[in-house]
Amino acid sequence: MSLHFGLFATESGCVSGLLVDLGSRRPMHADFAPALTRKSEHVLPGATGPSPRRRGPRGPYRQTVIMRIELASEPAAPPAPNEDYAAVALPASGTGGAVVVLDGVTPPRDGDTGCVHGVPWFTARLGGAFLELAGAREAPLADCLAEAIRRTGAAHGPACDLTHRRTPQATVAAARWDGETVEHLVLCDAALLLERPDGAVRPVLDLRLSRLPRDRPAEEMRNREGGFFTAAADPEVAARAVVGGVPRTEVAALAALTDGMTRWTEVLGFGDWAALMQRVRKAGPRGVVAEVRAAEAADADRSRYRRGKVHDDASAVLVEL
Repeated sequence: MSLHFGLFATESGCVSGLLVDLGSRRPMHADFAPALTRKSEHVLPGATGPSPRRRGPRGPYRQTVIMRIELASEPAAPPAPNEDYAAVALPASGTGGAVVVLDGVTPPRDGDTGCVHGVPWFTARLGGAFLELAGAREAPLADCLAEAIRRTGAAHGPACDLTHRRTPQATVAAARWDGETVEHLVLCDAALLLERPDGAVRPVLDLRLSRLPRDRPAEEMRNREGGFFTAAADPEVAARAVVGGVPRTEVAALAALTDGMTRWTEVLGFGDWAALMQRVRKAGPRGVVAEVRAAEAADADRSRYRRGKVHDDASAVLVEL
């Protein structure tokens, strides 16, 4: 299979992309766009469905796979750097694909992380390593995350104290699919939404942060037993992630989101998880970012919508399988 991906960026730092004609080697032109507004017909290896024999530039092929993928990532306050990471690998080792979304944890105000590297440095390396390993399909997603944490730790220098509680770290949402299964992994407050063919939406969430006792500061419970966990320097944390898998036939679409995007549901209260998934599919990730930003700007003093900061980095990847 082949992949053609168009990437567009704005001066504000917002990035969005639109994919794909897999099975054809032609670039995606504007006149293909109407196909993305209709229900896609596609056949993945191991899946059932129409398998027309057509002829491509390098001879006949048995299937046409049309997928829609949109990605948007916008920093909270340009020109400050975006601490999120979002990427897609298609195909992943020749079949299916993989999605990785990270939300870098903003360092404390005093900047004390025990590390000479910034959060964007960390998320770029951790996300890139995780996507590479997930795409190789040689290990479960949790093992891939653990190895990615090891590799990123090795990239630090001697001046970095990786035992520091606020060493650069991130929350994680990831998925990997082929013709048989959709695997998923979530760590901390990133989210993954799985939509069934009948439209029902299942959120995959790690709720430990939201369930912390209110009489203790959350910072004291970071990466501790009985608290919550983020991907930092300890590979063992990967075993704490929420992981699982569902049959590929039970997933029509999925969305991986950082908490800057899940504000649409969790902070702004515009709708439940199913409504958010429907909105992402209709307006696209970039459209949902715009809705979140408009609501945040209208409540700059945070009196209506209680939140730690006015804006947050917001990232989402939508995949319609």
